[in-house]
Order: sequence, then structure tokens, then C-alpha cells
Amino acid sequence: MYEHLLSPLDLGFTTLRNRVVMGSMHTGLEDRAWDTGRLAAYAAERARGGVGLIVTGGYAPNRTGWLLPLAGDMTSSRTARRHRRITDAVHAEGGKIALQLLHAGRYAYHPWSRSASTTRSPITPFGAKGMSGEEVLGTIDDFATAAALAREAGYDGVEIMGSEGYLLNQFLAPRTNLRRDEWGGTAERRRRFPVEVVRRVREAVGEDFILVYRLSLLDLVPDGQSWDEVVALAQEVEGAGATILNTGIGWHEARVPTIVTSVPRGAFAWATARLRPEVSIPVVASNRIAMPDQAEELLASGAADMVSMARPLLADPEWVAKAAAGRADEINTCIACNQACLDHTFRKKTASCLVNPRAAHETKLRIEPAARPRRIAVVGAGPAGLACATTLAQRGHAVELLERDAAIGGQFNLARRIPGKGEFAETLRYFDRRIARTGVTLRLGTEATPALLAGYDEVVLATGVAARTPSIPGVEHPKVVTYADAIIGAVPIGRRVAVIGAGGIGYDVCELLVHAGEPETAEEALAAWQAQWGVADPAEARGGVVAPVQAPPLREVHLLQRKASKLGAGLGKTSGWVHRAALAQQQVQLYAGATYERIDDDGLHVTLPDPERGDDARRSLVLDVDHVVLCAGQDPRRDLVEPLRAAGVEPHLIGGADVAAELDAKRAIKQGTELAARL
Repeated sequence: MYEHLLSPLDLGFTTLRNRVVMGSMHTGLEDRAWDTGRLAAYAAERARGGVGLIVTGGYAPNRTGWLLPLAGDMTSSRTARRHRRITDAVHAEGGKIALQLLHAGRYAYHPWSRSASTTRSPITPFGAKGMSGEEVLGTIDDFATAAALAREAGYDGVEIMGSEGYLLNQFLAPRTNLRRDEWGGTAERRRRFPVEVVRRVREAVGEDFILVYRLSLLDLVPDGQSWDEVVALAQEVEGAGATILNTGIGWHEARVPTIVTSVPRGAFAWATARLRPEVSIPVVASNRIAMPDQAEELLASGAADMVSMARPLLADPEWVAKAAAGRADEINTCIACNQACLDHTFRKKTASCLVNPRAAHETKLRIEPAARPRRIAVVGAGPAGLACATTLAQRGHAVELLERDAAIGGQFNLARRIPGKGEFAETLRYFDRRIARTGVTLRLGTEATPALLAGYDEVVLATGVAARTPSIPGVEHPKVVTYADAIIGAVPIGRRVAVIGAGGIGYDVCELLVHAGEPETAEEALAAWQAQWGVADPAEARGGVVAPVQAPPLREVHLLQRKASKLGAGLGKTSGWVHRAALAQQQVQLYAGATYERIDDDGLHVTLPDPERGDDARRSLVLDVDHVVLCAGQDPRRDLVEPLRAAGVEPHLIGGADVAAELDAKRAIKQGTELAARL
């Protein structure tokens, strides 16, 4: 079925068993010696799942290259010996693994950071000092030493991180390399540093060792590299001894989204396809490659020799094995939400996965056969109930899943309708197959009652949430619509709309309301997305960015919140800026500190802060709108709790039934899985 994806790749001195690279993803386990066992279990599970080559999270070649104070590095034989636990675990499962060597440069979160020149990045509070010529040479030595230590540690190779705006990338771009010595001033001199790193690493490790260079294919920042410079670098890196060219897209400070769910699948494959004929070593495509059919198509078309996926293998460590067995419909697809992976990383927490809370927690969240199988009812087939029911059944319990609606999914059935969130349907497809595979008895269209729930050994309530109706005079007016009705189209929405509540749901509803509809073809969708975010041909615009071109919004939308704080403050750490920027592009009007006075035929009457007249001054405003959409929070559905307790049954509460907090699917799935692992 996947002839190209599953075919071996002969590198001359070694062979990879297929064309799948697990791209580097910093989990946080890399930074503490006591987490080595957890990291070994995490990597081993992906090797067991069939990945061709695993690339670790980033390890610094020296202390100035640390991402954080005391972050993971590869600087001593003692460290190398500790890593044997990781490499042995991967090799025992038939896999191969490369250590990523990453110098943070000006992205470091510590005061000793160094870069090509003295600059400060917009994503760290610390300014970086420009390296002296002696420091440049010393850093090249450190990369070579670290690579030799990686070989000593049992790794099959190293990946040199030269993309995403880290140190080597900083030397390559005019925006950050202001030098006029032998390491800057011209494109040839700017790329001398990364090329010398590759050359020295090859000398240090010998010819029979995989050397991957992570190339910044598109910087997506002003004054980034031109296409000719990218090609020249690729060719010089190949000449210096690289085995494989992996591709990175966009600097961390870029104002172009590259991996969030609204980015079309394979959005940057065209750039990989353009690079591939320019070199003779394998080239890897990356970013928003989620499923085997898509990966197979990329490889079959000649766009790349391999595909790199990081988050998809957090979501499902058996991704490759399922594809090979013809069970791609059972893959737990990454929905590119970033909520438990990158958001955790940038908040200095251990990374995991919204749809797979076991990721990076394999030694803590064990799913083992039940010692005493029981008969268990789970009420509610939203994310929490689905995760709990299927995990319980996997462990051997007899599980009945009761859902009052005609389909599984709960609030995910709303989320998947939001523009750019179609991936959420993949999670429902996965759970639908998992229900069948694990033997859960699914009872749709069933209203649970205390009498119906009598006789079970355990009852789990995953009954979700009910939308909260705020106490605003006139809230019963025909203009008022619930967010659910607005999303499913139960009410035709007019051209002028006010949205009350600026949490995640409010932002989603706004994106739906301004969206002009889906393009007819994938090519048209990609072109529209590129225009929206200003993604361009790097042969025509340095860094591959130009001024965005916005399609006119479908509606005039006003987004309001009671709090005086910044709107969207509670959105995701790494994806929130995308939602805020998208609404700004579509001219959505934002109002903080609103007091809702009433709703009537004239529209929504509010008072707002008037800072021009003083700190406590207010002004009145009437928004002449056709509809007012309520996104004012939720309350837990707990109607069954007291009747069950009166009947002598103490239910378990999970998901929204436990805490209604902005439809927190990450917590809901984690909570459902953890409860199922305990029962």
C-alpha cells in the first residue's frame, strides 16, 4: 500500500528500514539526568512502532549553547555513558537514533547567550553577545567533540540543527549576521560557519556515521536567506560530508504559522521538491505531514526521499506499524493543536500530546491488563468519555458507552467545523475505530438515568458541559444565538454580529463568521493561505516573505469580553498569536472591559472604558448588529450525580462534567485515560 514510504533507504554504510524520520522534538526530559530512563522508554516505544530514524531533542555542544540554564548537552564521556541507556533501548527494538546537536544562539534563555552579532531576539528576555573569532573556532571544535561523544554513546548519527533561527541559522541570515570578518559580510562568508561545523563533525566521527544537516529551507523572516543562498549552502554542506538533508521551515520569531492546525497539510513540500534536484544526498520533507497516504504521495511524486514527523509520532508511536499492517484508519492522528507539546515546551513543562497523554509519560501512565475485570458504564461520548471507555476496554473491562446524541464526539463535533480545524475529525475517526477494536458497547441516542445505570460495578460521568447564559436584559431576544447553533448553522447569521466572550470558543466563532468559505481544490486552498500570510518564493523575496494579501471578511464582527485584560490572553502559548493575527487581518473589532447593558431591536448596548476621559470613565455604545452570539462560558453537566448518590452509586467525574474550563480537551482526554488506567 505504501511502497515508497516503507521501502528501505541504503546510505552506503548502513540502511534505514523505511523512509520515516521522527523529527526532533524537545520534550524537557533531555535536560535532567534523572529523566534518562523516561527518555529511553519514550524513544524505545517509537522504535518498536517501526520508525526508520529517530532524532532526539536538542543537546547543546557547549554551555553557551544551552536552551535553558543547565539544559541538556553532550560535553563529557560521563554524559555519553548515561545516553547508552537510550541508544541501547532503541537498538533493542531494531531502530536507529541520531542525537541532535543544537546551539541556541540568541534564542537562549540565559544571560551567557552568544550569536553571530550582538542582537536580541524578540522571543527571549536576554540579549546575545556577538562571538569573537576565537569563540567561533571554539564552537566548531565543540560541535565536533559533541558528535564524537554521541558516537561513543551509541548513537547511529547526529543531526546538526541549522534551522528554525538557532545559532547556525543566525550566521546565515543578514538580519542577524552583521559581521564584516571572515564569518560575515557576504553570503559565502556567512555560510562558512555551518559548513565548517559539518566538515569538522565528519572528520570527528568517520565515514560510517549518519550526519544529518537540518537546513532552513524557508526562513520566513525579512532579511533571511535567498533561494540561491539556500541551494549553495545545501551543496556545500553535502560536499563537507552530510549524509542527509533534513528541512526546517521558519524561524521561531517568524510571523507566519508553520505547524498549527490551520496550516494546510504539506504546505511547504513544494520547496523541498525544488531543492531535491540540486543535491545528490537524500532530502527530507517536513511540516504538516500527518498521514501515510499523504507521505506516500510526496515520496512517489519525487518531492523528497524521506518524510519527517515529530508530533504525529507523539500522537501515535505505532504510526509506521499501523501503516505497514494496512491499518492506517487506526492511527491516532496529530491534530496540530500544540497544546500539550510545544505549549508545554515553551512553558518549561514536560511535553506530551493532547490526543495521547502517554507521550513522554510512558513509565508513569501504564496501560496494563486489569487484575479484576469489571462491568463499567461511561456516560458521554465526548473526548473524555471516549478516552476513558476505550482505555478501560483495552485493559479487559466490559464497557458500555452511553451517548444521548446520534454520534460520538461531543464538543469535538463543533470544533471540527471551525475553519482550519478540520483535523479534529481525525480524532473522532480514530475513536470510532478504537471503539470497534477494543469491544466497547456503544449505545447512541440513549439518555442515561439512575435506573439504567443500576447494576454496574463502576459509573463514569463524562457528560460534558452546558453553555452558560449570561444574565443580560434582553438575552431572550431573537437576535441572541448560542455558539453551538451558530457553529452548526441552525440559525442563518446576519452580516453584522457581536460575539460575547473572548475565550477560545469566542475566537473560533469569530473565525467561522468572517470566513468566506473553503476553496474548491487543495491547490487553491494553499494559494489562499500563502497570500493570507505572505508566504512567497524565496527566489523572488528574501526569506520567502512578502506583505500579506487579505480576502475581505464575510461579516462585520465585534468581539467583547467583561475582563479589562488583553483579549485572547488565555489562548495557546504557541498558537494564540495566530488566532489573534487572523482576527486582526479580518478587521474584527475587539472590546475589553465591557459591561453588557441590554439587547433589543437596536442591537447590543454596552458601556466601555474611556481612558481619554480618565481611568474610571466609561462610554456608552450601541452595536447595531443582526445577531449576538453567546460564548460566555460553560457549566458542568452533573444532573445525574445526586440521583446516583441517592441510589448508592458514587460516580467518577471526568472532563467537562468535572471542570468546565473552555472545553479543555487536553485535560479531558488525560483525565479519562488516567482514570481508566486506575480502575
